[in-house]
Amino acid sequence: MTAHWLVATGDFTALGGMDRANYALAEYLAARGDTVHLVAHRVASDLAGRRGIVVHHVPRPFGAHLLGAPLLARAAGGRRRALPAGARVLMNGGNGVDGVPTWIHYLHAAYAPAVAASLRTRLSASAGRRYYLSREAAALAAAPLVICNSRVTAADVQRHYGVPASKTAVVYYGIDAAAFAPATDAERTAARAALDLPADRPVAIFIGALGDRRKGFDLLFDAWRTLSSDGGWNAELIVAGAGAEQEAWASRARAAGLTGLRVLGFRTDVAALLAAADVLVHPARYEAYGLGVHEAICRGVPAIVSATAGIAERFPPDLAPLLLPANATAADVAAALVRWSGDAAGWRARVADLSAAFRARTWDHMAADIAAAVEAA
Repeated sequence: MTAHWLVATGDFTALGGMDRANYALAEYLAARGDTVHLVAHRVASDLAGRRGIVVHHVPRPFGAHLLGAPLLARAAGGRRRALPAGARVLMNGGNGVDGVPTWIHYLHAAYAPAVAASLRTRLSASAGRRYYLSREAAALAAAPLVICNSRVTAADVQRHYGVPASKTAVVYYGIDAAAFAPATDAERTAARAALDLPADRPVAIFIGALGDRRKGFDLLFDAWRTLSSDGGWNAELIVAGAGAEQEAWASRARAAGLTGLRVLGFRTDVAALLAAADVLVHPARYEAYGLGVHEAICRGVPAIVSATAGIAERFPPDLAPLLLPANATAADVAAALVRWSGDAAGWRARVADLSAAFRARTWDHMAADIAAAVEAA
């Protein structure tokens, strides 16, 4: 007998973060023969065209997340009432009806973003935060099960909302092991040529949104400027990410004379960018998990990352020197970069075992764990 599922979230795409995880879940459920109703603003065309996928599109007026969120919640509630008895329902955070399992990729209560952009952007962010906190609180209070992407997220859910540990489950993300295998020498050469990067200089990469300071690019920028000022630092830095501050950071780099720092904007070829890199730097102030770090490690690229990030709980002791302390400063980031550069080849070798372990867990493994948890609930 065909099982019916309803999953509601903003986007189901393969472009990273929670969108990629939701895409993988829907793909898995459809592949095993279930009928999967997706309530969303955007669904990738290849997923929407799969047998078993039923898309219920919800508009996002003017492209504004805050305007689209109430419409998404209302549509999810209506679609749930139309489903046959026994259908499984999974919300993402506060993206829909209450009293059903919910999947937490980012906990709004755990971090108050600092938006350094226009007044309009700051006002919108403030209004959005109030709305999301309200919806998050209602969803978590009523959820029989809260699926979390890390132990860090589970602890935050328990601390901020008093959800009993017995109602939380930690399910780590998976990976496309073929797309994110360690880069070959040929891939590395081709990737660097495509980016016009020198073959004989170390390359660092930052991947993350530049709309606020959550991902910590400001810390990396200041650290890079300090290291570059003494004349002995010869590494390149490529920045993949978009947001309200993207152009401002590019202008600051030019003003500071940081010729080795390039802001590339939004990119969909993350695997290729990682093939060109020797280290990823992710000094996030809050990171529920950190899929970009996960992808870098799968490609065999060591990562300098905040110890408070969810993915850091999976680092073995021999990679601990690359972890940044809580409330890290630019000086901490600079010191970690120097530590990495003193033994770049050694760090790449030490990340190999973790890379293999990450690649052994595919998106299907994650999706199977999610499905089992929801069915048990």
